Amino acid sequence: MSGFVFSEKPIEIASGDGVYLTDTNGTEYLDFGASYACTPVGHCHPEVVDAATSQLEELMYVQASYPHAARTALYERLADTAPVDVDNVWLCNSGTEANEAALKFARHATGREKIVATTQGFHGRTMGTLATTWKDKYKQGFGPLAGGVEFVEYGDAEAMREAVDEDTAAVILEPLQGEGGINPVSTEYLQAVRVATATSGAAMILDEIQTGLGRTGELWAADRHHVVPDVLTTAKGLGSGLPIGATLCRDWIAEDGGDHGSTFSGGPVVSAAAGATLDVIEREDLPAHAEEIGSYLRGELRDRLGDDVRDVRGDGLMVGIEVRRGSNRLLRDLAIDHRILALPAGRTVLRLLPPLTIEREHADAVVDAIAEVVG
Repeated sequence: MSGFVFSEKPIEIASGDGVYLTDTNGTEYLDFGASYACTPVGHCHPEVVDAATSQLEELMYVQASYPHAARTALYERLADTAPVDVDNVWLCNSGTEANEAALKFARHATGREKIVATTQGFHGRTMGTLATTWKDKYKQGFGPLAGGVEFVEYGDAEAMREAVDEDTAAVILEPLQGEGGINPVSTEYLQAVRVATATSGAAMILDEIQTGLGRTGELWAADRHHVVPDVLTTAKGLGSGLPIGATLCRDWIAEDGGDHGSTFSGGPVVSAAAGATLDVIEREDLPAHAEEIGSYLRGELRDRLGDDVRDVRGDGLMVGIEVRRGSNRLLRDLAIDHRILALPAGRTVLRLLPPLTIEREHADAVVDAIAEVVG
């Protein structure tokens, strides 16, 4: 019997340190994927390791109905950092659970069923979040999924205004699509979504599972676009690789969110790790660093790659390179020939989601390598 793992890679990782991973053969790789943005402060950051280890030695777990200092502190930290009034926090174990809770909360608070989602959006793999995920490849063989979902073109404000009506419980969307291809939208579009939902009494759910925690140049992409949603979800890098997610809500959602729970909601160890992760992100001003290095990286990529690629796009250190041939072969060449790990975002997009701690020397190495494999 072997592990049941989707798309297992032929590199067995043994350890990590900062922006590097090392395999069981001792080969070191520059990590520009961060396991889908899960290590924003780098691998095994000593403050995060110390916080988790210290908590592990005192209490591994107690359920959320019993107050615990690490969990309570994380509630307060997330509420303090979130967009104004989005200060009610529910903790869970992953991004898909955070989005599942958001959809349930919105339906219960509004008494409505219809959910509006967007083309190319990705929100998770549970039966509810999968229904709001666009691509059929994720859904095949799992139907019927949760009903009441309508898709509209991502970035089309008029289509959104037409779709959102008095039957709509929520709109769920990413402020910059990740899995869908690193697709940005304008501030004007997101503000139009905010107006449409507010006018109809629907909830605006902003999925910041991948964009949050400084990756796009602000702690939250909502702040970058001056938009305050009704619900904001986060996960990925919140625990520096330990499994945790969060659903942050305005009062009107939280007050009538219904009966929802999770056995492992905000355990002490992951809460301690998440608190330490936020400490490092804020103290070292990693969102500003991500903005600076990300702008440099995208500029260098555009200069070096030119017409060899279709596009270089993104915000902060969430970067997509649309290539003219399949991305998987290029990713293999980067790993084997250059010891650089990156990610796909569809068949023709290379996705770069490095730790927010990378420096220009790391960006330069990646630009050189990508120029070679693409050219």
